[in-house]
Amino acid sequence: MRKLTFVATAVLVAMALAFASVTIAGDKSQSMAASGGAQVGAPAPQFSLPDQTGKAVSLADQSGKIVVLEWFNEGCPIVQRHYQADTMNKLANKYQPQGVVWLAINSTSGNTNDSNKKAADAWKMDRPILNDAEGTVGHLYGATNTPHMYIIDKDGKLAYAGAIDNDPNGKNQDGKVNYVEKALDELLAGNSVSQPQTKAYGCGVHYAK
Repeated sequence: MRKLTFVATAVLVAMALAFASVTIAGDKSQSMAASGGAQVGAPAPQFSLPDQTGKAVSLADQSGKIVVLEWFNEGCPIVQRHYQADTMNKLANKYQPQGVVWLAINSTSGNTNDSNKKAADAWKMDRPILNDAEGTVGHLYGATNTPHMYIIDKDGKLAYAGAIDNDPNGKNQDGKVNYVEKALDELLAGNSVSQPQTKAYGCGVHYAK
């Protein structure tokens, strides 16, 4: 009887250890997946998405150009603050004559071309808002926030990823640095980006899954 009890206990312990091993491996796998996304210095992931008019916009079509990707959600208060302050429009308009392409990407679950068109009209966005409602491109890039900013250089490599600036609360009047503006100036001058990565801030991206 004692022998049977010992064997049963040994089996239970082995099962518990096996379960713990699977759980730890699963947690590690999820952690690795969460840390994925586009890497600075590596080729930017390719994509093609419809804009607010239904027209397909492909990253491949922007070959040889500097491209800014702005993760967008018109319902996010931080995004609203930047548009009320005209941050994004001013920057996009400033660099457009220099050949910089600026694309907003909306990975919010349930967004439509029509809702993106209404946002573009309301905020005078004279540029594409791309519909990524399924979240495919957002996950490819590892976008976590709105706004989350990416800059792709003329060679098609990711040159910058992170925040629009160093002012997450909108209260930094002194010493304010617009990271995207700084990076674009450096790239257009033929230099590498001196601060290629910062921590994005804003609302979390409302992915479908």
